[in-house]
Amino acid sequence: MTAATPIRIWDIPGGIHPAENKTQSLGHGIETPPLPAQLVVPLQQHLGGRAEPCVAVGDQVLKGQMIAEASSLVSCPVHAPTSGTVTAIGPAPYPHASGLEEWAVHIEADGEDRWCPLQPVADFRSLQPATLLELIRQAGVSGLGGAGFPTAIKLNARPEQKIHTLIINGTECEPYITADDSAMRYRAEQIISGIEILMHVLQPEQVLIGIEDNKPEAAQAMRAAVGERAMQVVVFPTKYPSGGEKQLIQILTGKEVPSGGLPADLGMVCQNIGTLLAIHDAVLLGQPLIKRITTLTGEALSHPTNVEALIGTPMRELLAFAGLQPDKLYRLVMGGPMMGFTLQSLDAPIVKTTNCLLAGTREELPPPPPAQPCIRCGLCAEACPASLLPQQLHFFALGKDYDQLKRQHLFDCIECGACSYVCPSSIPLVQYYRAAKSEIRALDLQQHKADHSRQRFEHRQERLQREAEQKERDRLARAEKAARIKAAKEAEAAKQADSGDSTPASAAPAPKAGALSPEQKQLKIAAATAQMALKKAQKQLTANPDNADLQAQISQLEHAAREAQEAFDKAQGQASSQPAAAAPQAGGDDEVKKLKIEAAMLRAALKKAERNAGDSPSEEQQAEITKLREQVEAADARIPASTAPKKPVDEKLKQAKLDLAMARAALKKTERALGENPDDADLQAQLASQQQAYQSAETALHEAENSSPIPPPQRQLVDKKPVDEQLRTLKTAMATCKADFKRAERELKEPSEADADTTAAQQNLDTARAALDVAAKAFADYMASKETN
Repeated sequence: MTAATPIRIWDIPGGIHPAENKTQSLGHGIETPPLPAQLVVPLQQHLGGRAEPCVAVGDQVLKGQMIAEASSLVSCPVHAPTSGTVTAIGPAPYPHASGLEEWAVHIEADGEDRWCPLQPVADFRSLQPATLLELIRQAGVSGLGGAGFPTAIKLNARPEQKIHTLIINGTECEPYITADDSAMRYRAEQIISGIEILMHVLQPEQVLIGIEDNKPEAAQAMRAAVGERAMQVVVFPTKYPSGGEKQLIQILTGKEVPSGGLPADLGMVCQNIGTLLAIHDAVLLGQPLIKRITTLTGEALSHPTNVEALIGTPMRELLAFAGLQPDKLYRLVMGGPMMGFTLQSLDAPIVKTTNCLLAGTREELPPPPPAQPCIRCGLCAEACPASLLPQQLHFFALGKDYDQLKRQHLFDCIECGACSYVCPSSIPLVQYYRAAKSEIRALDLQQHKADHSRQRFEHRQERLQREAEQKERDRLARAEKAARIKAAKEAEAAKQADSGDSTPASAAPAPKAGALSPEQKQLKIAAATAQMALKKAQKQLTANPDNADLQAQISQLEHAAREAQEAFDKAQGQASSQPAAAAPQAGGDDEVKKLKIEAAMLRAALKKAERNAGDSPSEEQQAEITKLREQVEAADARIPASTAPKKPVDEKLKQAKLDLAMARAALKKTERALGENPDDADLQAQLASQQQAYQSAETALHEAENSSPIPPPQRQLVDKKPVDEQLRTLKTAMATCKADFKRAERELKEPSEADADTTAAQQNLDTARAALDVAAKAFADYMASKETN
């Protein structure tokens, strides 16, 4: 690192000189407010992902203990500001312009303020930069002067971004705020120690400490603390907003950060005074970021001052410590009057980015006058420190012309409020820019999601196309193989014919085993049709158990299906026991069976038509019923008189079965109705009567079965092959592992095609493959042992 040499001070375009109002809060040093009884620690205090709580309600925590872990790379952990008990984890008031709540950990202080075990670093120079960055990250250090970007991420520059200049932002150009001024006056040695830690991490060629000339005491204290170190304290004229990161770099180096770029692109890193104090505490003291210096000021306070307050302290308690006069309070602003925002609740806690609480009176912070039309005076363009065209941005923001806003470099706007401050028409220009930025970010996010979905769809289509092409190639390969085999067989047959070994021409190929004759195929189709009609009627009876017509129809269909099946079985038996030439002659009984099945199906269709027509059929329905009746009569007429003895039927037993089915259906219907209306006395009486009727019908059926001349059907018990429980268990385990392996393969394919992180998916696939190997080996070993036995 080169020796410190005087540097040239540059100027920035635009800028304004609002009233500073800094002396009010500088008269009492840095005070320590009382320990609050209840602390509310939000999980979102930084730019990036919200921290995830690692404690539960009822847990006892110590001061400095981690209570929420970083959820992603761009995130910060959160620590307990004091010792106590976790009383709640949930939404709580949050310091934001929207007034919306944010998830937070509520801690009831026990008053002991006991620290958890700390691990300070005695000699940070003996540690590697990566180790120091991890200490800073685990301490939850984020920027304390801006948007709260995680400090470890900001310091971890890419290899191609060699950092040669470290810039310390001691400007604090916003009116009213004196937190960094007080820190430089009273904590200069700790600040310098924090700078030395960053110098060890970044190895810069020069270190520049920028301070405005309205802070002479702070500049003097910093020069004394720097001493002979290779650092330069640079004092430059006061102008707002010289504290902006890009503006400070231009003032100290004369270089401009390119549009859309970062200071690291120029080899520079900028850090805030409060962040340096947090780095000092994290490394040298081992303390996480649980406190910060905050300015309490405004004419509504009788004791404006700077305090070192715990993160999570309710603002109401801090303002009470500073002598809040509620009758004078008109607006409470977090930050300064230029870039701060009005808070909706005094119960919101301070967070890591709370550098000032401005309790203003109506005279101090009057309501803005109504906006007037733009007169195109150009004062906003003269005041803009980013050399933008505010009136053009305002015009395009009103018209929601987002493409033009991007071309006009809207995102280079630092929202300093200089344009609104000088506008004679009182147009809230910054509010328009903030709203436009939010809408553009939302549209970009939506477009990103749409592009991602489109890419996934295209990848899937390409994969399906590849699979279809592979299937077609496989099919062609199989066809080609089959053609080769067929050609080889034909060549072999031709060779045998030439050698005189061919079979006589009269010899016909033997029919395939189990082949059916045309008559058997017809009987099989008729049996399947009758079975389908029976199943359909049974489904209808399940839906309408009280339908007596369906019950009668099912009996007919059962009989028809049984006859059709018997005919098919008989034809099969004849075919197996007779020569093939005699099969066509066995057609008389089969034809009668088919005619009976046809008549039964026509009767079922007639019953269905009559049921659908009801008591008052239409002309079309009546015509259909008449037609079906004629078809039934014709079908019955085609059936010849049977001379074979019919299967004996016990009418008394049949009627007993029908009565029991009717009684059961009525009982089920009443039970369902009583389930819907359990207090209905009529239904209860009806249920009792039907239960008696059901018991009587069941008794009558038993009596009919006992007195029936028809013997009951004989049932033959068949011993099944015993089940091997161990083999079943091994098969089930192997099938489960195979399904897990297939699912892991699918889960790995999607991120692979989308070029996403596949580490977790690959681990799941390896685990599933190992489990499948174990299950397959166990199954193979068991089968081998069975064969050996």
